[in-house]
Amino acid sequence: MARLPRLTLADQPHHVIQRGNNRQAIFIDAEDHQRMLALLGENAPRFGVALHAYVLMGNHFHLLATPATVEGLPKLMQAVGRSYVRWFNDRHHRSGTLWEGRYRSTLIQADRYLLACMAYIDLNPVRAGMVREARDYPWSSHNHYAGLRTDRLLTPHPLYWTLGNTPFAREAAYAELVRAGVSARDQSLLTESALQGWAAGDADFVEKLQSATPRRVAKVRAGRRPQSLKSTG
Repeated sequence: MARLPRLTLADQPHHVIQRGNNRQAIFIDAEDHQRMLALLGENAPRFGVALHAYVLMGNHFHLLATPATVEGLPKLMQAVGRSYVRWFNDRHHRSGTLWEGRYRSTLIQADRYLLACMAYIDLNPVRAGMVREARDYPWSSHNHYAGLRTDRLLTPHPLYWTLGNTPFAREAAYAELVRAGVSARDQSLLTESALQGWAAGDADFVEKLQSATPRRVAKVRAGRRPQSLKSTG
């Protein structure tokens, strides 16, 4: 079955995953990580994309971002992807593809899953056994939100500001949210929705999205089709 086209809508947060081809390393040392962050910092404003969170792992990376236009996120990923591959290949004396095909992404229902998705992204290095705590990993957005450093690459989502009335209160609340972890259900949903391209949200959110696009936004149960997709003939 052909893969569904990516679902991208303006002014909605998207969870993005880009993997290395055959799970090969896409970041070998600190300079590689820094180059990717520089490219994101250069191109996100250029294409009107607000970057809320990120983590750069050895063979893949995650982003949480809101594009101002439908074209913003695809153009950002194309520009960053092409520039990084050229730079990486030149630097490491290699040739050929670096990415495992196109990036994967999904829309996130902000009030239900955005903060959980941020924590999920922060906890990737912990789940991989690379560090004991999210704060120990240098190539994620966690320490910005936990008040341990300032990262000009990031644009906090409005929901982050609801965590407290002062910077200290927000930082402490966010750090505690990450320490509490993400439920197994939410972790599975956030992973599978991004990889499969299904929207991550409740029934009302999915129904509203489906009314805005002809592209299927949720997995259809066997023997059933969403009302908006039934034939009218």
